[in-house]
Amino acid sequence: MKTDPDQIISITTGTIIRVLIVIGAVALAYFLRDLILVLLASVVIASAAEPFTRSLMRWRVPRLLAVVLIYVVAIFGISAFLYFFIPPLFIELSNLANTLPGSFDSFNLFDPNLDPLSAITGGLVSSISLKEIITEIQRAIVSESGGLFTATGTLFGGAASFILIIVLSFYLSVQEDGVGDFLRLVTPVNQEKYVAGLWARSREKIGQWMKGQLLLGLIIGILVYLGLSLLKVKYALLLAILAAIFELIPYFGPVISAVPAVLLGFSDSLVLGLLVLGFYIVVQQFENHLIYPLVVRKIVGIPPILVIIVLFVGARLAGILGMLLAVPLATIVMELASDYQKKKHIFRETNNG
Repeated sequence: MKTDPDQIISITTGTIIRVLIVIGAVALAYFLRDLILVLLASVVIASAAEPFTRSLMRWRVPRLLAVVLIYVVAIFGISAFLYFFIPPLFIELSNLANTLPGSFDSFNLFDPNLDPLSAITGGLVSSISLKEIITEIQRAIVSESGGLFTATGTLFGGAASFILIIVLSFYLSVQEDGVGDFLRLVTPVNQEKYVAGLWARSREKIGQWMKGQLLLGLIIGILVYLGLSLLKVKYALLLAILAAIFELIPYFGPVISAVPAVLLGFSDSLVLGLLVLGFYIVVQQFENHLIYPLVVRKIVGIPPILVIIVLFVGARLAGILGMLLAVPLATIVMELASDYQKKKHIFRETNNG
């Protein structure tokens, strides 16, 4: 069989139009990314609130009143946490930046002959002393403290987006099927039925995920409070609340919440700092190998590697908010992938038959 050396590649007008439409859609999405993020956050929050709304409605609480109660409790809890936790944390970080080297001096660890790094490595890394590491930590704390205050200003600069998210999610929650109605509004007629079914399944999983995360946060919060109280770490209750809240971010949340507790421990003494660090490592292992698989992974069914990937992507695109939205959005992607696999299976069976 001979092949024609002069192959002709035909590009129709319809193909060009479709390519231009895709490029235009991507460009439009880029310019409207902030608005899209607001819409996604509103949809996820409304979906997460749905199971709690239904639970209250079973007690004959009107839907509007149930949604109002849920939002009031959530906003009050977050506001109280920020009010009571952030100011003392700033104070302790500032004190820590000044006292951390002194705390290690009291253990005579800056004696070159007693540097534990040299002892552990047999002098292989003698050029890197513990004193240098502590000095770098001190500089980082001072730098990050200033960054936190800058971030606070940025937060207020984004207050309009925050208010818009609350208003939109509240509106979608009050409606019986607010998100479904919204999706049907923006979906082509021939895809309405599929999108409605996809959303119903995704909403159920997102709601179950939120309930699982809250249960996980409660368990971890109690464990952290008991452990830090036994170790006599300052602000044990607030640190436990911080640990519970950051459980909303899988894998990385517990690490982030451990940082202030470990730093506060080191500001008191080296021994306490190491004990707190060891305690958080034990809690993290307990969570990863027992609690998380039982409480969350079975509900959502997302592979751990995919969770890590979407968390990195979410953090890159939208920071902390992106990390919070990553798993719920990945749930929808998993449902789409599952539907695609089913269609492929049906197509193969049809052709083989």
